[in-house]
Amino acid sequence: MSSGRRILVTGATGYVGGRLLSALLDRGEQVRCLARRPEAVAPRTGLDVVAGDALDGAAVRRALDGIDVAYYLIHAMGATDAFEERDRQAATIFAEAARDAGVQRIVYLGGLGSGPDLSSHLASRQEVGRLLASTSVETIEFRASIVIGSGSLSFELVRSLTERLPAMVTPRWVRTRTQPIAVEDLVAYLVAALDLEPGLGGVFEIGGADVVTYGELMHEYARQRGLRRLLVPVPVLTPRLSSLWLALVTPVYARVGRKLVESLPHETVVHDPRALEQFPLRPLGYRAAIARALLNEDRAFAETRWSDAVSAGERSTPRHPQRTRARLVDSRTRTVPVTPARAFAPIRRIGGQSGWYYGNSLWQLRGLLDLCVGGVGLRRGRRDPETPAVGSTLDFWRVEAYEPDRLLRLRAEMRLPGRAWLQFEVDGDEQGSTIGQTAIFDPSGLAGLVYWYALLPVHGLVFRGMLAGIADEAAGGETRSFEYRHVVRRGIADTFTFFSDPGNLPRLTPRVLGFRIVERPARIEQGSRFRYRVGPVDWVAKIADWDPPAGFADVQVRGPYRVWRHRHELTEVAAGTEVRDFVEYRLRGGPAARLLEPLHSAFLRTLFSYRSRRLDQLLG
Repeated sequence: MSSGRRILVTGATGYVGGRLLSALLDRGEQVRCLARRPEAVAPRTGLDVVAGDALDGAAVRRALDGIDVAYYLIHAMGATDAFEERDRQAATIFAEAARDAGVQRIVYLGGLGSGPDLSSHLASRQEVGRLLASTSVETIEFRASIVIGSGSLSFELVRSLTERLPAMVTPRWVRTRTQPIAVEDLVAYLVAALDLEPGLGGVFEIGGADVVTYGELMHEYARQRGLRRLLVPVPVLTPRLSSLWLALVTPVYARVGRKLVESLPHETVVHDPRALEQFPLRPLGYRAAIARALLNEDRAFAETRWSDAVSAGERSTPRHPQRTRARLVDSRTRTVPVTPARAFAPIRRIGGQSGWYYGNSLWQLRGLLDLCVGGVGLRRGRRDPETPAVGSTLDFWRVEAYEPDRLLRLRAEMRLPGRAWLQFEVDGDEQGSTIGQTAIFDPSGLAGLVYWYALLPVHGLVFRGMLAGIADEAAGGETRSFEYRHVVRRGIADTFTFFSDPGNLPRLTPRVLGFRIVERPARIEQGSRFRYRVGPVDWVAKIADWDPPAGFADVQVRGPYRVWRHRHELTEVAAGTEVRDFVEYRLRGGPAARLLEPLHSAFLRTLFSYRSRRLDQLLG
């Protein structure tokens, strides 16, 4: 329920700030953001974005104008120079501007830790809290330990170390005690600060239900991921060496890693239970927090990530692309001069008999190898050649998400040292469309990394060719149509009965084609399947629409065409029944098939002309 107050969120593009912003907007709050990259904040109802830097006093004053509660979620640990001074300047500017604007409350997220020898990182976080509370504005400072959640810096560090190294020679800090908190609980505390009675502010130490060591966190993560890991602590790794080691094997920026490692030898445990007394929250334990984080990791990407944030005071210059998480991604786009529906058509038909638009022999080889190691292979195909359904199988994938003409996401079910997804997206208008193709691999341990990089050249070839094939199919593989009408001297009921009996189909087909029925259902209805042989070609069709006596439609599930849809429409007329055959088809063979189109059109005219003569003989 909305508090009715006007709220400012700083650091909204960061890991915690992004989630807090969503939680506040979901409550119906009126929220303003101060962001140095306004384009990075997605527009939403109830959200106002002010462009500016935390070190720009004028921008901060504009952002705080008319605000009742301000969240301060800024720190400069990722800055290239002395972050403590930047933190100090930004906090002083903010506190004074909040006082001058008449802000009623500041809510700040700091760090746990105590003692005279705190690391520069922890000392700076706590100094910022004191500076924010130095004016007349009531300040609530939450001090937290590491945050467990999909995409957080702490979670990425633990996950990357555990996934990549079967055995680790680790520094002494893996035995340091900490009290990790789930990101959902952290955000719940921040939101609850809105409703705390005036005069009850101050410092609140918050943490999860368990006190554990970093080593125990790694072992628990490994247990839940089904990994076996050996940790061998040694006393000789200095903070500098530890940070360099982390930079090699984790996605943490090197400069952030060193500042973070300097804090790891300090216990970050809750000693003051005041937060549990003042807030009606009971946080999760670390096992449940890791389980929830892993569940969220099953999404294509985490909602927000710590690496999406730009440190306070750091200049807004583009960064070179970096691998900031353990997941490996191959993402490509292609623009085609067709509508989104046309661009998406090859995507919704992918797999099965339509194939994968490039390197089908390689896909078949992968399916064979999968069968050899006990996997499902390609034998499952797909049931509906036109439209995938969420939860249905598609070769050795399963459809995880489907939005017509916009999105298809497949989850791999072949044998892999990890988890994989393949996603297609289409965006555009009547003038043209952009097709996006993204392959995502979440490696399981060292074997997963070896698998990905060993096959990187093959994957690059296949993914590049597949997208090009889809684009060519969308742009040049236009579906053709053919129509034929004929009147028979029978009533509509008798005519429908004749056409609905598959046994009559050989009687309407020239003998030279060698047509015969291999399998047929006992009863025909929507969804019924038939299997034919046309000479050496195997053809499986399905009844896609069944509307007695007005007509029915069949579609090719497997056969000689890339696309075949045949609609039989019956209409009563004075002379009997008009039979209208309407066929939509697409030949196999890509651009070369266009050369055969005149011959194929002539073949269809000859075929249906023969059918008309036979109908006159059989129903005349």
